Amino acid sequence: MRIDILTLLPELIESPLNHSIIKRAKEKGIVEIHLHNIRDYSTNKQKQVDDYAFGGGAGMVMCIEPIDLLIAKLKSERHYDEIIYTSPDGEIFNQHKANFLATKENLILLCGHYKGVDQRVRDHLITREISIGDYVLSGGELAAAVITDCLVRLLPGSISDETSALTDSFQDNLLAPPVYTRPADYKGWKVPDILLSGHQQQIDDWRHQQSEERTMRLRPDLLEGDE
Repeated sequence: MRIDILTLLPELIESPLNHSIIKRAKEKGIVEIHLHNIRDYSTNKQKQVDDYAFGGGAGMVMCIEPIDLLIAKLKSERHYDEIIYTSPDGEIFNQHKANFLATKENLILLCGHYKGVDQRVRDHLITREISIGDYVLSGGELAAAVITDCLVRLLPGSISDETSALTDSFQDNLLAPPVYTRPADYKGWKVPDILLSGHQQQIDDWRHQQSEERTMRLRPDLLEGDE
């Protein structure tokens, strides 16, 4: 997979993309992640990438031209399955959407800033808008990092135990069951006996029951199925 991230602040997103699972996946050649500074594609001397909104109002708006030039350059080099704008207006990102996007080969993530991008970018250049939640961030970089992290860990080979990703919370509209490790007894707080029994089928049944109970108690909305 290749992910191209278009941003005004590449330094803001560099650190999350160079550690842990993402770092190992890049080293193995499982994923390529390229950061592009939109300001490099501004055509004026001041490298301006924003301007006042037509009709007035508070805040600045990201200009269409540098974004268009950058996307056009990338599209001239390869086909992109999705060009995604990270926006609080977009469809809410969840595990099912992550599973779908993880099957794609090439993705562009456009990070918004200021009051957002010129509407013509959204109308003509992107294919999908995604939000990571009903709140507003200073820019789309953190959202792009969240999406990238979620996708990369789903790619075969990114995690040494691939079944781990398949048993994460939300994969079956259920929260993950509680997990424990050594010591089995700490300050009198004991690990459930079933997990020490060695009876794998009974353990699996217990874990599934726990997942259902935790989901019903904490996130009953998940039991209604995908949105």
